[in-house]
Amino acid sequence: MTLAASEGRFEAAAPEPAVLPGRPRMSSAAWAALGAVYFIWGSTYLAIRYAIESIPPLSSAALRFTLAGLILAAFLAIRRGPAALRVSRRQLASAALIGVLLLAGGNGGVVLSEQYIPTGMSALLVASVPLWIVVWRLVAKDRPNPRTLVGVLIGFVGLVVLIKPGGGVAHNYFLGVALVVVASVSWAFGSVASKTLLTPPKDPFVASAYQMVFGGLGCAVAAALHGESFHPGAITGTSAWATLYLIGAGSLVAFSSYVWLLNNAPISLVSTYAYVNPVVAVAFGALFLGESITLAVVAGGLIVVLGVAVVIATERR
Repeated sequence: MTLAASEGRFEAAAPEPAVLPGRPRMSSAAWAALGAVYFIWGSTYLAIRYAIESIPPLSSAALRFTLAGLILAAFLAIRRGPAALRVSRRQLASAALIGVLLLAGGNGGVVLSEQYIPTGMSALLVASVPLWIVVWRLVAKDRPNPRTLVGVLIGFVGLVVLIKPGGGVAHNYFLGVALVVVASVSWAFGSVASKTLLTPPKDPFVASAYQMVFGGLGCAVAAALHGESFHPGAITGTSAWATLYLIGAGSLVAFSSYVWLLNNAPISLVSTYAYVNPVVAVAFGALFLGESITLAVVAGGLIVVLGVAVVIATERR
């Protein structure tokens, strides 16, 4: 399937010279947004571990996304007027489904997994997202460029090398791994659906606000079904600061940047955040939590970076 990039769809790129006259390039704003997704989200794995120190996992996610969505909606209403938040029923339903897939299903699974596996390990497993995105693209009959597949496979090799040192030493290790795999599938489908199957609000910031609110509500429902008991008086200072960081940097900045990128950059390029985030998460986990960095981790990280380079070189417009 070949559709115009300006429509927010995929382009099946044919082999071509490195530079074509008049061919659009990634803007500086797009690179800045991608950088925020790369590094801020990489640090959120550490912040999540601190947040769930005294706040139940799904309740923590519900608090984070609901507040972030309401803050963003209030900011837009004040700056642009309440009319800026008006959307059609179809757009609202699409935003709700995307929010549930990305945040309740995706981030919710990651938050739960950090009870059982190291933060760096959780981030490493999320690197499978580009693989699932390729699967969903194939289901949608949108064939990725063969070089994109090569880049993804290179990244997967690095992922295998990185995961191997985990060894399953953490309590309920396999449950933690399964939670992240399910979360990755949910996030990948939500990302693809937002570009091909659904019609979210055209304004990416309005879309972010609604998606975070609905994602937070989805996490709240999941928390209730999970039997979590949230007591505000029991929140420690560390958890409070971590939650504020997750709301401000992790959600308002990084998630809004991600949603904006889904409409302004190739999805295979956007998905490379899943390769960079683990490197950042592993470094932070080692620095603040004493999680080990072995030779295998270094080698795997280098292979992952190579996979990112291949995908970026192929998908750059």
